[in-house]
Amino acid sequence: MTEPKAVSVVIGEELPLIREALAHLCRVQNGCEVLAKCGDGASAYEAIQTLKPDIALLELALPELITLEIVRRLRTGLSHTRVLIMSLRRDRKTVLEALRCGAAGYILKSGPPEQLTDALRQVDRGGIYVSPMLEVGKMLSTNQKPNNDPMDSLSAREHQVFILLIEGVRAKEIANRLQLSPKTVDTYRASLMRKLDIHDVASLVRFAIHRDLAPQG
Repeated sequence: MTEPKAVSVVIGEELPLIREALAHLCRVQNGCEVLAKCGDGASAYEAIQTLKPDIALLELALPELITLEIVRRLRTGLSHTRVLIMSLRRDRKTVLEALRCGAAGYILKSGPPEQLTDALRQVDRGGIYVSPMLEVGKMLSTNQKPNNDPMDSLSAREHQVFILLIEGVRAKEIANRLQLSPKTVDTYRASLMRKLDIHDVASLVRFAIHRDLAPQG
């Protein structure tokens, strides 16, 4: 009897130690075939296009090309590769934007290794996986009363610029990661600050820390 084909995976993670640990977990614990291990978004996207893996396991905030732009390109190009996003971010806006963009799953880096196993299995079967720690049911509930959260008023692009700004990424690099012109990034930055009623980056970072939206450890 022929053994089932191993799930093929491309990994995108900036930190080498975590990248190697993920590759080990994918191979040893989950029996996956790791086709490539990439440290930035541009090389991850190229590897996905060339190798056509079943799953791309990508850190949310990859340098050079942001992960949500990779997801958008794959969806536009009708790629069969499904993207499983990893992040420390657990706020409602970030998780929902990732899913709306077309990601097949969202797991927390702070979660146990077993969740990666569950996520790979679910995504490979064509399902959507979100870490149980995120209580996605509450996030998606249509019964919640509107709370007039200004974060909900941000467009997908404005939210991406917001994430990169509070991580300390400069405007020119933001433009590179989002594949936009610096002038367009400035427009998005001005728009999101107007919506949040914030007028400088330092205040934006304080807002993010207060709302528990800033990067964690």
